[in-house]
Amino acid sequence: MCAQVDAEIEEVPGDATTGEDDAVPVGVKLGSTRTVVALPTEDGSAIKTIRTLTCLASYEDPLTGEEKYLYGEEAATEYPDRVQFMLRSGLPEDADRAELTEQFFGAVIESHDIPEDSAVVYAIPTIDNPAGLENLQNVIENSPIGDELIESYPESLCGAIPAFGDGLEAIEEIFIAVNMGSTNLEASAYRRGEQLSPTTTGAITGNEVDRIIANYVEEETQGRVNIDITTAREYKEEHADFDNFEPFTDVIQQPGGGSHEFTIERSVMDAVDEYLDDVVEEFANSFLSQLASDNMKVYQLALDRPIVLTGGMACIPGIVEEFESRVEQALGRDVEAVTADRPDLAATIGAQRIAARLA
Repeated sequence: MCAQVDAEIEEVPGDATTGEDDAVPVGVKLGSTRTVVALPTEDGSAIKTIRTLTCLASYEDPLTGEEKYLYGEEAATEYPDRVQFMLRSGLPEDADRAELTEQFFGAVIESHDIPEDSAVVYAIPTIDNPAGLENLQNVIENSPIGDELIESYPESLCGAIPAFGDGLEAIEEIFIAVNMGSTNLEASAYRRGEQLSPTTTGAITGNEVDRIIANYVEEETQGRVNIDITTAREYKEEHADFDNFEPFTDVIQQPGGGSHEFTIERSVMDAVDEYLDDVVEEFANSFLSQLASDNMKVYQLALDRPIVLTGGMACIPGIVEEFESRVEQALGRDVEAVTADRPDLAATIGAQRIAARLA
């Protein structure tokens, strides 16, 4: 019996009705920071999402000496010194990480009764790493779900689907998607579901923003405060806001006793502002140049349609409008940028809709 994996359970609108004998359509994103699973509610009136940190931590049972595991939020909270995020680069880099990912995913499936009799679509990153992709494929194939169907589609395509409407309209569109993830920045054009000119960099990432925030907090507090990466990520997720950022206070315990209260005024927004500048520069100067060289007609058509932002960094309030404004300045022309209502869930919901169609 696996340990229980705590997760955020949320219902989002959607007609997910399946016939009595049909396979259950399931969407999955095994993300570097979070794993999200989407499947119909029992009455088919909505989509249920299961969201947890992609991590585990081992500990020794004090009575038996047996090695045991915690998963997700519980592991990160109780064992921050030894928690393992198996997909920090976006993929399981070696056999050991693949084995741990398989163990983690099996625990998620068992904890939340995800049915074996299911049609499963996985949203996978576009990364030039054949060994890592093969390891991820092994995790997918060895999981107990997907008896009826197992398929995978690009994460940025899956994430764009909810941005275009309530169905699969994105599959019939020509557009550009920019996936602003924790471990990679990816830009791709799509022509009726076909991925064109994908470019990926691991130098402009949400994880790098977390590291920069931690450094800037130390600088802003004149070295009095040192925060870990997990705390920096929490600061980003809770406080970063291009529309209405407000300084915030926090308290740390002093090594010799007592506490120290401090205020953060610049560190978070300086880091995400620099991140967005880098995103726009990579998009305008590298990706668009490559797309124009590869397929000028798609380049022209796509820029007349909304640019879709996907990935966890697209959750920051105001980032879509700010991206749009900075790209317009860089290109000297009007552009439109959009994202799904919930970018953190969009790739999984898009995968689930594909699974429903295929099933």
